[in-house]
Amino acid sequence: MIEIKNLTKSFGDMLVWKDVSFRIENGDTIAVIGRSGCGKSVLLKHINALLTPDSGEVLIDGNNIFDMEYVDQRRIRQKFGILFQGSALFDSINTFENIAFPLRYFSNLTENEIHDKVMRSLEYVNLEDSAQKETSELSGGMRKRVGLARAIILEPEYIMYDEPTSGLDPETANEINDLIILMAETFDITSIVITHDMHSVLRVADKVAFLHDQKLGWFGTLEEMKKSDDKDLLNFITASEYSIK
Repeated sequence: MIEIKNLTKSFGDMLVWKDVSFRIENGDTIAVIGRSGCGKSVLLKHINALLTPDSGEVLIDGNNIFDMEYVDQRRIRQKFGILFQGSALFDSINTFENIAFPLRYFSNLTENEIHDKVMRSLEYVNLEDSAQKETSELSGGMRKRVGLARAIILEPEYIMYDEPTSGLDPETANEINDLIILMAETFDITSIVITHDMHSVLRVADKVAFLHDQKLGWFGTLEEMKKSDDKDLLNFITASEYSIK
């Protein structure tokens, strides 16, 4: 379980948000939404201590990650898989080696064991025939799927998705949404999805956190969001050209 307690963050004189608090239960998929520049990705970087808040806590299974020594933070980070917005693949190595990289860095597996795990991850994202493809040969959707295969390779407890459908056509975006659901159901993974895509929110989320006006503007279940009369939340959804009523 992840508990975000009273987080405040500024960059110099610019306040990003203040007093952000909510809880992510094990197995939930949380969508974090809000306008560009509201601090969604900044929040993501606080959850695994890539950034430090001005004040507040992030508790991972009851432990404040900001109170930990570096070695313990690194151990906690291994509980997380991350699908970056641009996939963050290495251009100099092929698909197989991109996915194998965390295993070579964080495990003592044999080459045969690494091969089996990589191919299993590729099967989950329907790319088992693409192991030897160079990064330059991959489409945008394929890059996302390779990034997801790499994100699950260490069998994380949590996956963080940073704009997973950004820049994709609707059909490919639906494929990524289906994979987010598959990962959550197959591995009982807790998922945090940063997105502008309300179609994705309505498809994958159990709960929604809405960042607005330098604070947590609204938090609740998907069903509660559909019934909400919160003006700012409804304005954001309407601007996204979606109706939840």
